[in-house]
Amino acid sequence: MSDTSVPQDLKRRLASAYDAIAPKYNETFTDKDDPVRLGYLNRLLDLLKSSKKEDAKVLELGCGAGVPGTKRLLENTMPRVHVIGNDFSSTQIELARSNIGNYEKEGRLELKQGDMMDLAFPEASLDAVVGFYSVIHLPRAEQTELVERIATWLKPGGLFLANFSKEDMANEVMPTWLGEEKGWMYWSGWGEEGSVKIVEKAGLEVIVREITDSAVDASFVWIIAKK
Repeated sequence: MSDTSVPQDLKRRLASAYDAIAPKYNETFTDKDDPVRLGYLNRLLDLLKSSKKEDAKVLELGCGAGVPGTKRLLENTMPRVHVIGNDFSSTQIELARSNIGNYEKEGRLELKQGDMMDLAFPEASLDAVVGFYSVIHLPRAEQTELVERIATWLKPGGLFLANFSKEDMANEVMPTWLGEEKGWMYWSGWGEEGSVKIVEKAGLEVIVREITDSAVDASFVWIIAKK
């Protein structure tokens, strides 16, 4: 169903839902969407490599269980990537710690549980920000605000990679997503043109703009943008 206003306690409900459905979500989506996710991530890493950086600091919004995206970033050798992984779900963060915690011990991985809107970084401190199937869980006004913040966090030449809803939709709610009783879920989006607009308005240059169909019958606009 589609609501006309942002649901109350949105972030708490999202965190609780992902805590409850994490195993089902990971089984349903992660493997099936790997080719698309990793395809865009590899393109981003190629762009970072072409910049001749030896080390790069990357923020991942919605890192989930740390596979495959976070792991791919950490396995990269040129540049050598330090990852800050953020997720709503404490369950997903613990799964990430179980899957790739060795990098945390090496000091190359920081895991932060909580609302991505609560994150703060110094200006020009990040080489890249990525968000796979995560920014779409924010209300549209917060998506705009987040992209503006990301533009300030990126270093000159820094990169932003994320997927947004192809369709213009405000506050889409599904009470039992994935057939799970506790799978209350929320999405929102400006649509293809609106998403490109908020990225460009934040001062970023869109260098990749593509529509892809997900393995789960959904279409997204994928954007790579450069500061």
